[in-house]
Amino acid sequence: MDAKPTILLADDDTEFTALLDEFLSGQGFAVRVVHDGGAAVEQAADVDAVVLDVMMPRIDGFEALRAIRAAGVATPVLMLTARGEDIDRIVGLEMGADDYLPKPANPRELAARLRAILRRLATQGGRDGAAALVVGQLRLEPASRTVSLAGQAVELTGLEFEVLQVLAARAGQVVDKDNVSREALGRRLLPHDRSIDMHISNLRAKLGHGLIKTVRGRGYQLVRA
Repeated sequence: MDAKPTILLADDDTEFTALLDEFLSGQGFAVRVVHDGGAAVEQAADVDAVVLDVMMPRIDGFEALRAIRAAGVATPVLMLTARGEDIDRIVGLEMGADDYLPKPANPRELAARLRAILRRLATQGGRDGAAALVVGQLRLEPASRTVSLAGQAVELTGLEFEVLQVLAARAGQVVDKDNVSREALGRRLLPHDRSIDMHISNLRAKLGHGLIKTVRGRGYQLVRA
């Protein structure tokens, strides 16, 4: 990536955003800062990734995320949630967020998460010639990033597609959660991290609960139907 990746930082805490702006700019990112959800919705399609705080005036982070996804904007979104508010993280992931960090976010961790997201996108760009993955009635097309089940299109978020692709490539095998996290999210699984669990839950809701099996203590398995 020759040009600096552009990050939209949406948070009404001006002191915090100034700190993150300075740090991320020094880490090779071009940073735009807005202080409400409405501005985040307006600019989300024009950047490489969005860092979106849950608690903001006018339009909060959840409403902004809903509007971004409803508009068909696939820009990766990392949510900033109140520390200890697990429900915020779950709701954000259910609504199509790619990842989350609790506040006050460590700037180095935020930069690492953003790099992981952007690496994943760069890897996707190199898969144009990849063959389709077919598991029973499930079909994944890596080039177009489309999924169909029994001939019917299934709408997935970017991370849901990545998680499903990891499992489909090893259909019939058990894949541990840490490997899913490393390959789909581009980072290791952290203690008490429920992001993979939530993406799996979303996939089950869209594909049916019999397709992805949980193997307790080991990981997940895409069942060959």
